[in-house]
Amino acid sequence: MTYLEIVNKVLIRLRENEVTSVQDTPYSKLIGELVNVVKREVEDSWAWSALRTTVTVTTVASASNYTLTSYGVRTRLIDVINDTSNYALSYQTTKWFDKEFLITPLVYGEPAYYNLNGYSIDGFSKVDLYPVPNSVQEVRFNAVNPQVDLDENADIIQVPYQIVIEGALARAISERGDDGGYTEQEARYQRIASDLIAFDAGNRPDETIWSFV
Repeated sequence: MTYLEIVNKVLIRLRENEVTSVQDTPYSKLIGELVNVVKREVEDSWAWSALRTTVTVTTVASASNYTLTSYGVRTRLIDVINDTSNYALSYQTTKWFDKEFLITPLVYGEPAYYNLNGYSIDGFSKVDLYPVPNSVQEVRFNAVNPQVDLDENADIIQVPYQIVIEGALARAISERGDDGGYTEQEARYQRIASDLIAFDAGNRPDETIWSFV
């Protein structure tokens, strides 16, 4: 469903007129902002199948730090796989990496460990690998990567639109000061979110923990 369609669904439920663009009126702009607020909340509540993606890094001999282009602050890594040698890398803490990098001489070889280490100037995640690669390796980072905020009318939402509509409606009712209506709508939002998370989780029975607040 598009950004404009979601905004109009919320407007209709509020008994407001539909718009031809999210930017048409101050109120439709507000609803658009609330849609993005709820979208981010929904994205962060569960490792949605629709948000799963992959970035592959090609290592360079003697280089230990790499940028994961398109992965940012809200990205959650699932696992890291060396596709050249077919094994999974293990996570290690920053303290552990600091200790290893202070050892002289450094250990070179096929990387067995990874650690997220800050962000690039563009806001992309940076990662350290150890041992320091001594050859070209293809290392795959599987992650849940949230969608950028909806902006254009035709932008398609990736997480279930049903949840976002219900949540944006709850926020809009709260903005109007209707406390009674908000409580009921917020409960509906939470219920639909839990149902759709459970449905998505059914595809991955080993991943059953989520947090929806």
